[in-house]
Amino acid sequence: MNPLRKKRLLIIVAILAGVGIAVTLALSALQENINLFYTPTQIASGEAPHDTRIRAGGMVEKGSLQRSADSLDVTFVVTDFNKSVTITYRGILPDLFREGQGIVALGKLNADGVVVADEVLAKHDEKYMPPEVTKALKDTGALKESIQSAPGASQPAKQG
Repeated sequence: MNPLRKKRLLIIVAILAGVGIAVTLALSALQENINLFYTPTQIASGEAPHDTRIRAGGMVEKGSLQRSADSLDVTFVVTDFNKSVTITYRGILPDLFREGQGIVALGKLNADGVVVADEVLAKHDEKYMPPEVTKALKDTGALKESIQSAPGASQPAKQG
């Protein structure tokens, strides 16, 4: 083989090996940082992985919020109007967090089926609902029901 061709071949192989290693490292990093969204129905049916960081969301059930008297521990139930899942959180909840509103919690599902959240995200105004929660509620057919029962929900204006 010609020495010039041999040198070019080695350069091409080295470049391909470098690109392969870079792609492998990038995919590995993405795999570790991905947080899939699961509805309470999916979590209750066992579709969500245990001990893996996930996003769980839905509507906070009225009357389910329990605060610890001596710590920042909070427990509440999130529903998609089909199934419910309990979420525990240690920390200060967002100012806009309240019962009957849509939230998304980031955390891990433990063996008892409880989501141990390390972050809770709440809506930013009366009409906003996280896109994942909106889609999940549409899929269960409960979106209209939850909007009509939400505080501050506007009624259509009468014409005439």
